[in-house]
Amino acid sequence: MSDVTPPGQPDLASVVAGIERTNELLQRVLAEVATTPSTHAIFVDAGYVYAAAGRLVAGTEDRRTFELDAEGLIEAFIDKARTIFPDSRLLRVYWYDGARRRIHTSEQQSIAELPDVKVRLGNLNANNQQKGVDSLIRSDLESLARHRAIGDAVLIGGDEDLVSAVEAAQGYGARVHLWGIEAVEGRNQAEPLLWEVDSQRTFDLDFCKPYVTRRPAGFEPFGAEPGPGAPAPSRDDVRFVGAQIAARWLSSRGRESLAELLPGHPYLPGSVDQELLIDAEALLRLSLRTHADLRRALRDGFWEHLQAQY
Repeated sequence: MSDVTPPGQPDLASVVAGIERTNELLQRVLAEVATTPSTHAIFVDAGYVYAAAGRLVAGTEDRRTFELDAEGLIEAFIDKARTIFPDSRLLRVYWYDGARRRIHTSEQQSIAELPDVKVRLGNLNANNQQKGVDSLIRSDLESLARHRAIGDAVLIGGDEDLVSAVEAAQGYGARVHLWGIEAVEGRNQAEPLLWEVDSQRTFDLDFCKPYVTRRPAGFEPFGAEPGPGAPAPSRDDVRFVGAQIAARWLSSRGRESLAELLPGHPYLPGSVDQELLIDAEALLRLSLRTHADLRRALRDGFWEHLQAQY
């Protein structure tokens, strides 16, 4: 019998070698998968957290009447996730909130500076209602699940509009865990949302109480609607607002627009100046039309930030 392989037929030794290489590759892939830790992320609807925690601890949903220790609460959420997913690493915490013209408040800036925290802003309308937050949550949750960046998603919220975000993430194989804050009465999370998630957890009064502090009567935080006879904000406050708006302006317009604007210093084009004034009044909740000194401080803050970036 001849040992010569007939023409057109694969050599047996080559076939065996190919199978061995394939097995070796599969073993390496399986070993890598076995040693790669799973990953989770925490998605926080800040509007829900403020409303639910404020109602439970302080008896009100009005943010102006209480302070929330966001840093402490975020750390508590991270610790809780660490105990529930002991073999998983945290990707990051996503903190979704609303802001007028999507310009960070000082509080939101402080949260954004925390390690492993990403602040994402929707709009805040004239009635202080968040707009666009649910769509941001869905976009991030779906994208991370689609790219296999996370295996578990912790969702802290209660809006029924989040159901589509849950379904999208689950469609890519991620497990979604809904966390909530105990309601004073009834429920503060939509039933369809409760039905769709993979697990549920509720935090009670004892958990939330250390992170909510009621403000003294008569206290008005910066940026709140001033009452009759309330003092106007200081020049430094308004200058800071001007810098905030400048940062937003530069982010949206780019450095080319900045180069066109700088030769006109200290004067702003009418359209830019008007937009600056409108944005500042929305943030300060105060008309600056009768405060020439504050309008100058506003423009100073705007220019100071832009010149520092050039």
